[in-house]
This record gives sequence, C-alpha cells and structure tokens, in this order.
Amino acid sequence: MVQRPEFIASGELARLIPIVADSAREQRSVSILLAGMRSVYELRQALLKSISVRVGSSATLEAWTEVIFEEDKREGKKTNDRPDGLLILRTGRREWRALIEAKVGNKVVEEEQITRYIQQAKKHNIDAVITITNQFAALPTHHPVKVPKSAIKNVALFHWSWAFIRTQCALLLKNDGVEDQDQVFILEELLRYFESDVAGITNFDQMNSEWKDVVNKVKSNAPLAKTSDEVQNTITAWHQEQRDLCLIMSRLTGSDVTLKLSHEHRLDHAKRVKDDAEALCKEPILNCALSITNAAADLEVCADIQRRMIFCSMKLAAPKDKKSTKARVNWLLRQLRKTNPEGFYIRATRPGKAAATLQPLNTLIQSPELLELDQSKVVATGLEVVYEVDLAGKFSGRRVFVEEIEKAVPHFYQEAGQWLKAWTAPAPKISRELDEGDDEDTGKDENRDGIIFAGGVNEKLA
Repeated sequence: MVQRPEFIASGELARLIPIVADSAREQRSVSILLAGMRSVYELRQALLKSISVRVGSSATLEAWTEVIFEEDKREGKKTNDRPDGLLILRTGRREWRALIEAKVGNKVVEEEQITRYIQQAKKHNIDAVITITNQFAALPTHHPVKVPKSAIKNVALFHWSWAFIRTQCALLLKNDGVEDQDQVFILEELLRYFESDVAGITNFDQMNSEWKDVVNKVKSNAPLAKTSDEVQNTITAWHQEQRDLCLIMSRLTGSDVTLKLSHEHRLDHAKRVKDDAEALCKEPILNCALSITNAAADLEVCADIQRRMIFCSMKLAAPKDKKSTKARVNWLLRQLRKTNPEGFYIRATRPGKAAATLQPLNTLIQSPELLELDQSKVVATGLEVVYEVDLAGKFSGRRVFVEEIEKAVPHFYQEAGQWLKAWTAPAPKISRELDEGDDEDTGKDENRDGIIFAGGVNEKLA
C-alpha cells in the first residue's frame, strides 16, 4: 500500500476505475489519466517528456487526486482551492512534483484559479502546475491563459489538451510503443474512454465569434487593428486550429507531427501572438507549416482571407541532374502517378527575378513543357505541389472554415504529400574502363571486377 506523503492531509490514490458520482466527470477523467500514467511506463514517459521531465526505468510515480495539504487544513482553507491531482516522480533521492488542474467540456481554467495554484505550489515546494482542458496550445510551455511572468517565477506552468493526451495514447498503440501486453490492454482501455462522449473531450471545431466580422472587413478592404479583440482572438483561434491539425495528422499518419516555429516563437508565446497579429493586419493571410516525420518537406497551410481560399502545399528542390524544366517536371510527375489531379497544381520557381509558372496537374500530365518560360531559358530550381480549395461565401462560417481545412490538409497529404521524395544527388562512380591497347607493364594490376590497384597487388578494399 502506497503511503500518503506527510505534507498531504487528505487525498486518494488515482484509480483506473474511480468510484465517483456520474456528474463528477473531471474527477473521473483525472483519476483515470493519472492512474494510467502510473500503470503504463511508456505513457508517463511520453507525457512528461513533453515538458522536459526525464523518466528513467528506475523512477517511480505516485499519483493522487482531490489533494488537501496539511498546512492548508490547519489554516482552514476552502476546499475549492483543492487541486484535482498531484504527481510525485521519485528518481533516487530526487523528487519532482506537479499539481494538476483539469476541466472537461467547454470549461476553462481562469487566470485567478491558476494564480492560486501557483501560490500553493510555491508554498509547498511543488515544481510545476499542469492544466488540462480542451483548449489547445502549440507547445506545453505555451499556456492558453495569459499569466504574468512574475507569477510563475520558481514554478513552471504547463498545459496539455485532452486531445494531445488522447493522441499520445493512440500513437503508442499504433506504433507498438508499449512492450508489456498487460500495459497495452490498460492503454487500449484508456484510449477507449478518452474517445467516448463520457470523457468530455472535444476537438477545436469553430473559429472565434468575431471571425465573420474579420472576413467581411478584409473583403471590404477595411483596416484591421493588431491590438483589437477581433484580431487577437482570431490569432488565438488560429493557433488552436494549427495544434488541432497537428494532432489530427499525428493520429492519421501514426507519426509525430509538429508545428514548425521559429526559435523565438517557440520560447515566447506572447511574441508569437504579437507577430502573427501584425502580419495578419499587413496581409490578410493565416498560415502555418507542419513538420511530418520523414516527409519530403514541410506541409504548408495557408488560408487567404481576401480570396477566401485554402491552400496546402509542399516545396521540393528540383533535381539538378535534369537539364531542362520539362525533365525536372517529369521527375515530379512520376511521383504523383497515384494522385487524383482535381484541385492540384504544380508551381515552378526560378532564381532571381525570373517569373514562377503555375499549371493544373491534369494539364501537365499531358504537356509537362507548359511550365517552361517562353521569354527565358532560366531552368526551374524549385517545384511546389499545391492543392486549392475555394470556399467562396462559406469561408466566413466559423464551423465550416474549420471543417474544410481539416478535410483539405489530410486530403492533400494522402493524395500527394505521402508520395513525394526529395531529390538526392547520385553517388559518385568509379570508372571501370581501361585504356585499350596499353600492353606495357604500368605497375598496376586489375582485379576481376575491373578495379585498378597500385603496386600490382590484387588488394581488397578496406
């Protein structure tokens, strides 16, 4: 029996089958998750790795729910300050602790509540506070709720979405990432629960309430203010949608799909929001790049608000061993033999000021020379596969926009992206030819494979 830590006045061990009221969905979901982390080594390893906490094979994890601290009980603190969970990771003599606060459905954690838990963490020597809701964040370090930097001094603040947790379970199962078969069964049951309606887990399914107004302003060429609520909320919603796209593609491909972010945006979420808001006001386009493990290139997604279109694309360097643009295009077309050409285009790009050329895929299949430049002999150095979706009036629909972009990205990758291979230069070759008619002793011998070695000795290559 695991002994309750001395600094805890009350709390229950996390249970896989918690006995709680039907209405206590948050309590049930937290208990099942934390018990699953205790039971499945690879799950706790994957989740804690996302917040840079290493879990060795000899480390032990304790998980408690409905925790009340001994000191708080003595001081008569209210029970609504009680965190949903507590993790204690022990590695030798070292301990790492984290408070868990979770919400399900449409509920969110407010700044005031987070601040209280951060204060509790500081008071009780807790290393981190982890919130779990249906809100999305690009990285666990990018919290969806703005909290002053001064408040999180000496305590780390992280965020997991329930969809992220569900995806980690799915990836471990899909890739045979769990060795012990009993733990595989537990993980399957966890995933079954998290995919059920009972768990209260939702995907990001609609843009912010101001989305239609933003689209209409752009359509009428009205200016957007980077600090306005409509722009800030649009950027926040778009960031959540980017993360949801990553999770969707991770589940579909069975591999890790992440957002490609600059170093400064990875470190500073506030700067990322600020820069993206400024970019939207200068040019009404929302874009992102998804990095897919072992894919030929990043999958770029663009929502052009002015044109009310969605674009998905991947860019490849043209093969340098092909001399003409036509030959380089044929190299790409051979990779797209299984692609349904509807909605697909190929763009050829050239260095300097030379113009790019664009043609529909179905046209190029018959006439690859159409991507040549009539007025110039400059050869294409880049080839881009583009998929277009014209939403017209449906673009302003909060829910429709999200639905369409979540159909377009997997469709593009399934039809084209997964077949693409980056060009690599061929390996250099050793000549096997000898000068004919040279009968003199050159001090060299040729072995039976035609490779010449110095000194007349038929040596083996090291």
